[in-house]
Amino acid sequence: MHMNQSLKNFDFKFSQCFGDKTDIITADADIITSVEFDYSGDYLATGDKGGRVVLFERNHDSKNAKRTCEYKFFTEFQSHDAEFDYLKSVEIEEKINQIKWLNSTTQRSKFLISTNDKTIKLWKITEKNVTMVNENNLEGVATNISPLNSINQLKLPSLTYHDKIISATPKRVFGNAHTYHINSISPNSDQETFISADDLRINLWNYDHPDQSFNIIDIKPMNMEELTEVITCAEFHPQDCNLFMYSLSKGLIKLCDMRQNSLCHDNKAKIFEEYIDPINHNFFTEITSSISDIKFSPNGRYIASRDYLTVKIWDINMDNEPIKTINVQEQLKERLSDTYENDAIFDRFEVVFSGDSSSVMTGSYNNNFMIYPNAIKTNDLDTDMIVQPFNSSKNNSNSNNNNNNQKIKTKKDGTILMTDTGATIPRTSLRNKRNNNNNNNDNNNNVDGDDAMMMDDGFEGDLNDDDEEELDEIVLQANKLAFRNKGFGSLAQRSARNKEWGDNVDFKKSIMHFSWHPRENTIAVGATNNLFMFSSI
Repeated sequence: MHMNQSLKNFDFKFSQCFGDKTDIITADADIITSVEFDYSGDYLATGDKGGRVVLFERNHDSKNAKRTCEYKFFTEFQSHDAEFDYLKSVEIEEKINQIKWLNSTTQRSKFLISTNDKTIKLWKITEKNVTMVNENNLEGVATNISPLNSINQLKLPSLTYHDKIISATPKRVFGNAHTYHINSISPNSDQETFISADDLRINLWNYDHPDQSFNIIDIKPMNMEELTEVITCAEFHPQDCNLFMYSLSKGLIKLCDMRQNSLCHDNKAKIFEEYIDPINHNFFTEITSSISDIKFSPNGRYIASRDYLTVKIWDINMDNEPIKTINVQEQLKERLSDTYENDAIFDRFEVVFSGDSSSVMTGSYNNNFMIYPNAIKTNDLDTDMIVQPFNSSKNNSNSNNNNNNQKIKTKKDGTILMTDTGATIPRTSLRNKRNNNNNNNDNNNNVDGDDAMMMDDGFEGDLNDDDEEELDEIVLQANKLAFRNKGFGSLAQRSARNKEWGDNVDFKKSIMHFSWHPRENTIAVGATNNLFMFSSI
């Protein structure tokens, strides 16, 4: 039986930060717009509004390389430049919308695709060793060359290693196929094709034919006045090359099979939709239900979708309702009018699975990001599709002892934080009770900054490291305080501090772009112009 990870494996602590560590004025071109690990996790790519792609490499030379997660700068190149469309009289920004790695089979060369609003580029990143001639017959000779008296005086030129350079070469340029802005790209598992999606169309490309694409989804109506929804995201299945899905602004997810029809019509798609009672509809429902990001789990069994207020997890075999709904920004339900006025309600937050397909992560405001450990409970029915969780061998030995020994630990204000020894309580009950308490906490005084890091958290009872903890939500913060407080307090204490927003919400500090290491509990988070690394290793 596959067991989920122990909460001890989610004790994320600050590891590294790339960028300006001091509070200075941030240039708009330096704001990070994309973060992506490669398939091995040894390389990390970031894109920014200035059209640049910066790559980082796992530092295997470090003395603590086996015990810590440390990355170093690898290379940087200009992927896109600002252009002007003279036919439509509009400027095309150089901003990188998305970066995706290809599963390269060679160690010396890496491939990735990057896109701005109109153009997709395939890049090859290679390491080259520079050699120089070490010695020859003319060494030390100015102008006059004397003949050699014997063959023993002949010196054969020898080459020696001088330096290593890293080059980024654009191998293909895929353009002139999208009328509207490209919002997502996704490589196929066959390593030959990929899809790109804009507001109304999805195109299928072959890497070897950049001058042509095949349109597989087109929702553009004959009369644009009849347009009621747009495409927000698209992604290929991680294992089945014929399956892909896309999301719509109405909150729908459609799973399509390219074997059924060359043009994937609605009647051939599997639709994932949750029924919402019309009584609960309001002015903001249509906006908040728009899906900003969708992801397949690495094992291909589940789908995670993110809208403005929630994360929904779907089983690919059950399309009538999600198996789990997570309220990530419950405290903003009463402030939707404020978010509408400052346009924050249109922010596009991402969502990502852990490498073992059991946990999910997403972002929020105040530079907060949330991790939901073991959001998917694996069991015997999933053994044919679920990959082995991180450190699962350690978890299996302790699982039987912990399943029947759970009790509730709370804060003084009544917020349920975790369970360890005692009676068993369903997770749905914990989640409902936690949501009610969060609504009550909005009236409490909020303390932030350095004072918040040093405040007394007021837990009932002591936290024992030997106890098996269970926590529905881990809330961490990517900010400058991480340099001074790398691991202050327990995991539950840090989460409780970061969750207590009160009325102090900074909508300009939002975590929208991040990536989870495919093989370990290490995450990379883009916060404005800084790249933060957190790890539980």
